Amino acid sequence: MKIKRIGSQPSNQGPTDWFTGTVRIDALFQANAPARAAGLNVTFEPGARTAWHTHPLGQTLIVTSGCGLAQRWGGPIEEIRPGDIIWFPPGEKHWHGATETTAMTHIAIQEELDGKAVDWMEKVSDEQYNNA
Repeated sequence: MKIKRIGSQPSNQGPTDWFTGTVRIDALFQANAPARAAGLNVTFEPGARTAWHTHPLGQTLIVTSGCGLAQRWGGPIEEIRPGDIIWFPPGEKHWHGATETTAMTHIAIQEELDGKAVDWMEKVSDEQYNNA
């Protein structure tokens, strides 16, 4: 058994190459071989969002607070709220983040394939985001 105590891992800013706006990332757990799953607690300030991206083995989001937005490529922008669970299948291009006026926090769980859990792409433009 292994226990990670609260505060034993520092919070990190979301890198500007992958996020627009202020984003805080708190690692929850890393994949311990042979397991491949890792989890993050991600907080988006109002207006903050990810860039477009995919996951080789998919991603599950569990919204824990606030109000957010999520969109898959070619689909409508969906509002997401606490208790909602969102599944993005492997390879599905998507983004997620806060609304313009409300912060949003979610737990993100994804698996690594050959050491990689995400493929980052172009940023979501203000025009794409404002279509919500």
